[in-house]
Amino acid sequence: MTDTDSRISRFKGVQEDLETAQRIPPTPQSSAPAYKLAFTDPDFLKREELRPVRLQLELLKPEIILSERGVRSTVIMFGGSRVPRPGEAPNAPTQKVRKNLANVAKYYDEARLFAQLCSKESLKHYGHEFVVATGGGPGIMEAGNLGAQEVGAASIGFNIFLPHEQAPNAYVTPDLCFNFHYFAIRKMHFLMRAKAIAIFPGGFGTLDELFEVLTLIQTQRMDPVPIVLFAEAFWRKIIDFEALKDAGTISAEDLKLFTFVETADDAWGLIRQHYGLS
Repeated sequence: MTDTDSRISRFKGVQEDLETAQRIPPTPQSSAPAYKLAFTDPDFLKREELRPVRLQLELLKPEIILSERGVRSTVIMFGGSRVPRPGEAPNAPTQKVRKNLANVAKYYDEARLFAQLCSKESLKHYGHEFVVATGGGPGIMEAGNLGAQEVGAASIGFNIFLPHEQAPNAYVTPDLCFNFHYFAIRKMHFLMRAKAIAIFPGGFGTLDELFEVLTLIQTQRMDPVPIVLFAEAFWRKIIDFEALKDAGTISAEDLKLFTFVETADDAWGLIRQHYGLS
């Protein structure tokens, strides 16, 4: 026991105070909202003035749990929630969109295979390194968590509360499945332990995550890590990287921050080579 633990242990614990509070006879005073312990009062915690506290709690909770689990590094998988499994009919409004989604469906399987490769390496480190982490939702995220589960490895899901995507996928390790209210804190957790980042076809969310990490590395606010973009044809159609370079708004060196790949084997090979893994 450390000195800090010893000091803390001299005070009554939270659970003991809660049990005591439950035994207090109801009176006009003890039943009033003001008398509630602050951390047990949802109405108080939801006040606008408490936003900084909620931000801090959302940062601390996953950090404490991941640290207690011994998760030291992750491989982050970003990608679209609408990417279907191969052979699954895409849910889309037009034939053109259905065809386009069907064309990228093969990357569901590549994401699944990539997660398997990462997770096999993670198992060599007793689940402390190269732990697969996704946004916890459907599509590419589901494929990542599924691939990890298939080889018997734990995986993380950093889910976020959205009107159309509230439930995490079924393959996230339950005690490593987190729910966020704040996008900024969620993105921070994505990158805090990241040893590599794989980005698959996706929409606004995936683009946001891609440019967040590129900006942090470009501006040297984050250490460089391997960034692999699956589906070169997709990304070159969506983003004209060369035009940014030619316009002078990014440098030629910035184009070296990421590498295009098509297969899970290619992506994992680059990461394995970068870290000198066997």
